[in-house]
Amino acid sequence: MLNAVRKVLCVSLLLLLGAQGALPAVAQMRERPNIILILADDLGTGDLEKFPNIWNEFISAGSTFERFFVPNSWCCPSRASILRSQYVHSHGVLTNTAPEGGFTSFHTSDLERSTIGVWMQEAGYRTALMGKYLNHYPGGAAPPTYVPPGWDEWDVPVRRLYEEYDYTLNENGTLKEYGSAAGDYLTDVLSAKANAFVSQGSEPFFLYLTPVAPHLPANHAPRHAGAFSWLTAPRGPSFDQEDLSAEPEWLRSRERFGEGTKAKIDEMYRDRLRAMLGVDDLVGSLVETLRATGKLEDTYLFFGSDNGFHLGEHRLAQGKTTPFDEAVRVPMAVRGPGIEPGGVIGEVASTVDLAPTFAHLAGADVPDFVEGRSLLPLLRGWVPAGWRQNVLIEFNRPQDEDSARQTPVPPYRAMRTAWHTFVRYETGEYQLYDLGTDPYQLHNLAGRVAPSVIEEFDRQLDALVSCSGASCRAADAAPPPSFPVPPPGWGPDLG
Repeated sequence: MLNAVRKVLCVSLLLLLGAQGALPAVAQMRERPNIILILADDLGTGDLEKFPNIWNEFISAGSTFERFFVPNSWCCPSRASILRSQYVHSHGVLTNTAPEGGFTSFHTSDLERSTIGVWMQEAGYRTALMGKYLNHYPGGAAPPTYVPPGWDEWDVPVRRLYEEYDYTLNENGTLKEYGSAAGDYLTDVLSAKANAFVSQGSEPFFLYLTPVAPHLPANHAPRHAGAFSWLTAPRGPSFDQEDLSAEPEWLRSRERFGEGTKAKIDEMYRDRLRAMLGVDDLVGSLVETLRATGKLEDTYLFFGSDNGFHLGEHRLAQGKTTPFDEAVRVPMAVRGPGIEPGGVIGEVASTVDLAPTFAHLAGADVPDFVEGRSLLPLLRGWVPAGWRQNVLIEFNRPQDEDSARQTPVPPYRAMRTAWHTFVRYETGEYQLYDLGTDPYQLHNLAGRVAPSVIEEFDRQLDALVSCSGASCRAADAAPPPSFPVPPPGWGPDLG
């Protein structure tokens, strides 16, 4: 009864605010809309125009965030932040592998007791998670038939996840083997299951749909084998970067690319695009199913990624885990009732904001540990006072040697603002980029600005790293330091 009264009061308040002009178009909002999150794996912000369904059904039909970031550019810590709306230092899933990360850490820390699935289910939503959950699920921490709390429908691979063929799927606690036939392609199987889920019943639903493309080895469906055969990876200003003399040692020591490396980058690029065509088909099929069942106009659809990916930028032939935008900036497009088609949102936002946004739309209660913000005001064209000015990005080195070999990056803490990237490594080295003058992050200013500038960035970063719950929404609202940008070629240490 209390929850029902709360929802009535909430809707009444939103209608009043809309009438007063404080929150445009809120009066159009359904009290209990359907909500879908489609999350790609390792997808950066470029090339979306190559996928017609994603482009037409999200970019053209919805609004896009220009500055949307992840709190960690590695799969499992990032996905734990999505599920819990917490930064990495708060949820403690530090890497992709046990003991300090992966599904094992999430599970043994009892974090599954309170996730977006649980919150939505408690709010009366029918819930589903289909596709990738957390790295190394179920590992040795749970049986292969284990289904976490909060999910009415569960279709998650427990073996050969990234191969997309010859895998085992946990289907609501029952294991089913899939083979190598064309119809067994994982993205297509997930597509069919998603279509069936959204077609059922009349109660509101929450679908978390997580295909694994374009994650390597980026296997594609046979129908896409010949696609993009003429393309090469983009050769932007940071590709095989010429001058790294001002960068930290881990980056400065990297060799320039040979022709063989460039050819491998190009083939990887083509494979990733081909794999994404399966996701594009999934998007088109799902939107058409929603349209055919009369549910599209009552559904909010979110499309994004858990992290980005390097393809030659800054002399990094492949991979993630860096603080560069190629790894930490991800696409986020949203369509739904009252959202402007073709809109562009410039405010800084993060994947830690997704769960509070879904809860806001659903009228669900969120626990005090939540550190993100609801994106709904931004989606409605209204920027609340005290909106976020920066996001925290954290990276920890894995203890597992095989995982450690995947990345050369030392542990770091970083802060991304609308116009700056500031990075503090455990080695004592720094990076600072002014993105207004240096959008490709080619010129590290850390050794050329006044020491007081680094000290002020350090102070703000310390507040983010130590924040918890609501205090994170105070720490992230601090305006970044202002400083004169040294001209190119200017000598070191302006202080």
